[in-house]
Amino acid sequence: MAIVQISPTDAAWLLLESRDTPMHVGGLLEFTRPHDAPADYLKQELERMRSKRALPEPWNLKPLALPLVGARIPLMQTVRDVDLDYHVRHSALPAPGGQRELGVLVSRLHSHQLDLHRPLWEVHLIEGLENDRFAVYTKIHHSLIDGVSGMRMLLRALSSDPNERETPAFWAVGPGAGSRPKQADDAGGLRGLLGGLSTSTNDLVGLARSALELAGAAVSDGPLQAPFTAPSSALSGPIEGQRRFATQHYPLELIKSLAKAAECTLNDVVLYLCGTALRRYLLEHARLPPRSLTAGIPVNIRDPDDNRTGTAIGMIVANLGTNVSDPLTRLDAIKRSTAAAKRQLGTLPRSALGTQAVVINGPYIVALLAGLGGRTPVPFSLGISNVPGPSEPVYFSRSRLEAIFPVSLLTHGNALNITCVSYAGTLNFGLIGARDTLPHLQRLAIYLGEALTEISELLLGDASAERPASDVSTASDVSTTSDVSTTSDVSTTSDVSTASEAAASETPPSTGAADDTVASESAIATDSESETVASESATATDAGANGHVAQSSAGDGAAPTNGTSPERDVESSGQGTAGESGDPSAAAETRPR
Repeated sequence: MAIVQISPTDAAWLLLESRDTPMHVGGLLEFTRPHDAPADYLKQELERMRSKRALPEPWNLKPLALPLVGARIPLMQTVRDVDLDYHVRHSALPAPGGQRELGVLVSRLHSHQLDLHRPLWEVHLIEGLENDRFAVYTKIHHSLIDGVSGMRMLLRALSSDPNERETPAFWAVGPGAGSRPKQADDAGGLRGLLGGLSTSTNDLVGLARSALELAGAAVSDGPLQAPFTAPSSALSGPIEGQRRFATQHYPLELIKSLAKAAECTLNDVVLYLCGTALRRYLLEHARLPPRSLTAGIPVNIRDPDDNRTGTAIGMIVANLGTNVSDPLTRLDAIKRSTAAAKRQLGTLPRSALGTQAVVINGPYIVALLAGLGGRTPVPFSLGISNVPGPSEPVYFSRSRLEAIFPVSLLTHGNALNITCVSYAGTLNFGLIGARDTLPHLQRLAIYLGEALTEISELLLGDASAERPASDVSTASDVSTTSDVSTTSDVSTTSDVSTASEAAASETPPSTGAADDTVASESAIATDSESETVASESATATDAGANGHVAQSSAGDGAAPTNGTSPERDVESSGQGTAGESGDPSAAAETRPR
């Protein structure tokens, strides 16, 4: 048994672990079986993968428990023989299982805490999906991985060869040999000491300057958003442990063409879609605050060859324009906000970016540890992440990976998280919400598709926006998770223009390229074209969206709009839209808490 020390940031995720806020992240991967696969294909694959018992880090790490303090200390211990019968589980949906049934199952699985007395991960192999498909749902504690490291690690197990058999199990692949590059001059003694002091001084000066800029932003009306200025909303307040899960995916080329037409980044378009969907959802429930919601956006600060696990992220805060009724004006507000945030982040030394994220979130984490979560100001209204992934299809023992959907975590005061991952020409969104706080979460996923249709018509014209087919799958039962892993060494680019030259971005601080791939805690960016997004005229019903297609519709009357909210140019929304999939009881809920 070896003892492994983890960083204070990673240890914080262990300290925040609770029944209401489980701190694991995960991903849902959907595969199509080989056309010639035998009936017991999945059983054979499971037996083959379970045969390997010696696992690499982080799959063989569990918290070190000590008397009085328990397992919530920054120390892990290795386990020689991991009980794979416990960690790797086989489930089946009543065939033919649709996206609704799959979403309900994943929601339920994600709601359960991981056992802190065992290695902190689970993998669920799920068969019975329609069209000869199966799914793999993984969850792993956030103290062990972040979005980028998880994506790299998971996809490293998959193959680009559609004929390769016996690809390794996800849990048999470690983070890889690479680490941070060695310093050219690793001198010790006085020179090394002075160099370290110089770096620390630069960091402190940069952080102090950044703090002053953010303090000024808090009392001004400029585009730069300061943390802890988010308005009180339906997303704030304490949450309970049950989750709702919804998914959407769109052609990546369409998102890029919109970014090019609007002269903004791909990430700006993602934020626009999220802000527009949230605006409509909250108007529908008469809960739209007069000031705009804000998004916390993780920024990857790993070097391209840094394959270590754990958390390595910076943070920016951006305006979502939810208090602006005109779509193009809303997009412009988001563009100006992200540009200001990137400029401000770019003034920091690269080595200070991780510390800056701790400074932004530190008071909030202290409040959570003190049991005040949801009762004190939050740094931002919700987290929105984007992580880049492989642009070409990958395979698991000849089974093609069709889609990756991230499932993130929630904390008190942040009842919603939206993470997207790009894969093989599509941009895949995973929405996770607190079940008792945000009823009818599927509507929010549907509104993403309608926002995409609207902005496509405005920026590209009717001829270009062919009402692309939208992909929605939801689960309204319970659960949350988000980080997925990958095989291709995804390196993200960042346009943060300064000493930090940046932080390869988990949500790239870039300033203008439409084809920027933004990396954030749970998304991947790819380059090929794929399926279309949902047409505004179709309907989604409580029967759910099979085959990933759920589109917008006329309202069901479950959540009528009551008047307007005091905001800039805010109009009343119409009636509510299609009902929540997989949640018969949700019909009685008409507004978020």
